[in-house]
Amino acid sequence: MSKRTIAVELATPGLDPQGRPARIPLEAGVGALERYGEPDAGEHMLINIGPQHPATHGVLRLVVELDGETVVRVIPHVGYLHSGFEKLGEYRHYNQIIPLTDRTDYLSPMANNVGFALAAEQLMGIEITPRCTVLRVIACEMSRIISHMVWLGTTSIDLGAFTPFLWAFQERERIYNLQEMWTGARLTTSVTRVGGMMADVTDDFVAGLRQFVDTYPKTLHEIDRVLTRNAVWVGRTQGVGVMTAQEAVNYSLSGPMLRASGVPYDMRRDKPYLAYDSYEFDVPVGEHGDVYDRYLVRLEECHQSNRILRQALERLPDGPLNIGDPRLILPPKSRAMSDMEAMIYHFKQVMEGVKAPVGEAYVGIENPKGELGTYLVSDGTAKPVRWRIRPPSFINLAALPKMAEGHLLSDLIAINASVDIVMGEVDR
Repeated sequence: MSKRTIAVELATPGLDPQGRPARIPLEAGVGALERYGEPDAGEHMLINIGPQHPATHGVLRLVVELDGETVVRVIPHVGYLHSGFEKLGEYRHYNQIIPLTDRTDYLSPMANNVGFALAAEQLMGIEITPRCTVLRVIACEMSRIISHMVWLGTTSIDLGAFTPFLWAFQERERIYNLQEMWTGARLTTSVTRVGGMMADVTDDFVAGLRQFVDTYPKTLHEIDRVLTRNAVWVGRTQGVGVMTAQEAVNYSLSGPMLRASGVPYDMRRDKPYLAYDSYEFDVPVGEHGDVYDRYLVRLEECHQSNRILRQALERLPDGPLNIGDPRLILPPKSRAMSDMEAMIYHFKQVMEGVKAPVGEAYVGIENPKGELGTYLVSDGTAKPVRWRIRPPSFINLAALPKMAEGHLLSDLIAINASVDIVMGEVDR
């Protein structure tokens, strides 16, 4: 019998429309081996990785065709976590949707909150205050750091390095303490409101963030010292999972995945929002588009985010946090309890919501994993008739089969880690 291209053939194989022996579909999974018998020597093997496996970084199922230890084909299977966030949002007021955004990319909830609020404000024609603008920049860059720290720590674990995992998660914990000081929550922050923020920062928060900004680079230098020139790390990452610049553009990659392939595109600089064009920062760009370059890009982005945070602290202005229109944002609790007009506005907002004019809006922001797009369609009521998300994890994941083909199974683990996916954002 001739060598087969997948795990097994039927005992009496039929013919496909081209007259070739019929193949078991790759989507059949390892169950095909049980139904049709063990493969002969020299045949390809079909295995499942996930959907419950640490190396898949969530409930992702990878059906992999192997020739020995070489990956011939891989197909990601998603949908195990599907939560229907976009449909849920069509039954909620605009401010009630913000807690749903926490749970998409749950490693950068504050940035998700900001992305949705900017889209809703564009839809309603709202211009936020200068203090709110700077605080949202702080929220986004804190999110970038904690997201990259989780990526760096878990990727280190995947490739056998344990100490950088501890260092990275320690820094993430320090930012979580700051988020808790600001919002009362560590993970699901719900920090924005349409027209402002849920709360202002305290002097203790500003002092704590200043201390973080001053000490954080030391940890980054330690991680750089341990990993960047480590022979094992270099051997496991250089030349692995290469995407050229043209391939990255064709696959619609964004964020560090795109920049590591040599495409210098960052929405904060090229399509600025929140006055990002007034900050000084560099956009790190790779040359080879492999796992190693994605590591270098994310490591340098942490330095640049720290640099932006320092500038934001220096320019944080006084003044109101939220816009002054009581029809759009809740009045202070003290006023609602003592002033009849404020109480009426409070009641109407809570019960009826904020009505948006008929129209549509799309806003994309540079999230830690790439471009997070928020698309809203309004029919003039207090609830969007459509809410759609452009999730960077979902789109970046589509390039995994291309990157993994021809590499070893152990390389597939490194390549999948380098994509930096979060399944809440993939499945939505």
